[in-house]
Amino acid sequence: MLESTEPIAFLPSSDLERSRRFFGGALALPVREMTPFACVLSAGPITLRVTKVDDLRPQPFTVLGWRVPDIRAAIARLTGAGVEFVRYDGVDQDADGVWTTPGGDRVAWFRDPDGNTLSLTEFRAHR
Repeated sequence: MLESTEPIAFLPSSDLERSRRFFGGALALPVREMTPFACVLSAGPITLRVTKVDDLRPQPFTVLGWRVPDIRAAIARLTGAGVEFVRYDGVDQDADGVWTTPGGDRVAWFRDPDGNTLSLTEFRAHR
């Protein structure tokens, strides 16, 4: 039943205006709607609904990620827009913060202003 429908992704935010600046500015996602309850953006074919919450506890794992064709180019663009990439103790990341999985995929992590962990992945098959 749902296999032919588009999902909607949700992220919590304690400050929607700050989230609009981050997602619409630094990440360059088109803002479709801004209400007191949510900032709704387009992320490719997916709707991203950043929802206002009063009590936010960021999770210690990736909650949303993007498949990118060239992770180095994506990191350079995002870094130029002020996004900082995360380094994890015990994870073998290169100078750009990229971890190469045992299968050859490349992953880098960053956080939104609320501390939600987001990621970029360049799949080996795309190289």
